[in-house]
Amino acid sequence: MTFLRRYGFSSVGFNFLLASLMVQWSILCRGFYHLEDTKISISVLSLLKADIAAAAVLISMGAVLGQTSYVQLLVMGFVEIAVFCANEYLGVEVFKVSDAGASIFVHVMGAYFGLAVSYVLCRNKKGSEVANTLEGSNYTSDLFAMIGTIFLWMFWPSFNAGELSGDERHRALINTYLSLASCCVTAFSVSAILTPGYKFDMVHIQNSTLAGGVAVGTSANMMLQPYGALIVGVIAGSLSVFGYSVLTPIIDKKLNIHDTCGVHNLHGMPGVLAGLVGALMAAVASESNYHKKLYSIFPARAPITPHDEYPDLPPGLGRTAGLQAGYQILGLVVTLVIAIIAGVLTGYLVSGECTTIILRKFEHNDELFWKLPEDEKPAIQEFKFGPVFRVQPIEKLQKASVTMVDLLA
Repeated sequence: MTFLRRYGFSSVGFNFLLASLMVQWSILCRGFYHLEDTKISISVLSLLKADIAAAAVLISMGAVLGQTSYVQLLVMGFVEIAVFCANEYLGVEVFKVSDAGASIFVHVMGAYFGLAVSYVLCRNKKGSEVANTLEGSNYTSDLFAMIGTIFLWMFWPSFNAGELSGDERHRALINTYLSLASCCVTAFSVSAILTPGYKFDMVHIQNSTLAGGVAVGTSANMMLQPYGALIVGVIAGSLSVFGYSVLTPIIDKKLNIHDTCGVHNLHGMPGVLAGLVGALMAAVASESNYHKKLYSIFPARAPITPHDEYPDLPPGLGRTAGLQAGYQILGLVVTLVIAIIAGVLTGYLVSGECTTIILRKFEHNDELFWKLPEDEKPAIQEFKFGPVFRVQPIEKLQKASVTMVDLLA
């Protein structure tokens, strides 16, 4: 998220603050659905699950990066974690959806929740406000962002395989790695095709090279086969670059949804693709291929009565392969609907005067919330902190505009 040239402090700092708080809040929210004698159990696994839940909030943050204050982000995070945990419980415990890499419950939820919040915030900022000129990158900020991409690319297999063990973890690591590799090569290729002059676009390379990890997440622990993982990576990389080049400008102009980091292209569409691939793999999964592990991946497919060959197998719901695939699609659709509705409601909540609101022409600027180094020339020389920012220019000097933030109760 550090690609914004004047928003690096906020990108890293707010991310750090939000993640740390949401991990703690997620432990409580998830624990509410898994009480043990009215107590919340804390273990390494629960910490890992809380960390994964916090990732959904950070994805949503990417959609509204630079448009919101940290107060708005914290309110958004508290609401989203509560909704996330409820949706995850519905999908995993009720629908019995298999989502090893959390592509449905984390990436789809986070992306479309954030986009829905951005939609409401952008609607409230129509009118005479001019477009912000700081929403851009420079050589240094893009380089820092690219370092973050490299770290994500290297460690994405551990994200998809973190909660798994045995053969499932083995398959998840292989599938994720191969999908990422083919996605990376495809992203470079398609970027050169769609960019004028047949050059690479750093936006595509920073983001679309990771789409393969998202797209393979739901089916990571399934027998996707190496060629299947490569195909998923190729489709994800092509879809993501196409989204950045073609879809994002259309969505911004026609639907008035501003997506700062392009989470729709990296998390939204690849997450939906992951759900569809997961449903396809569920439809073709059989006991002859997976043996007993079939019922570990899809517990609902276990027979209601004791299994002849596996007498110690816990009873399931006796679902067929087709029925399980249908529930995989249902989990994806329900997550989409919940994310959009909850995001819109949260957008109205954080755009109220109970939170700190920033006008568009003062967005993507660290100066509102951070003490900057002395060698950084300020764009806003004086301001006050309060519940609502109403920033109005009072005069123009020869080299810079001097502005003041009036505190409104």
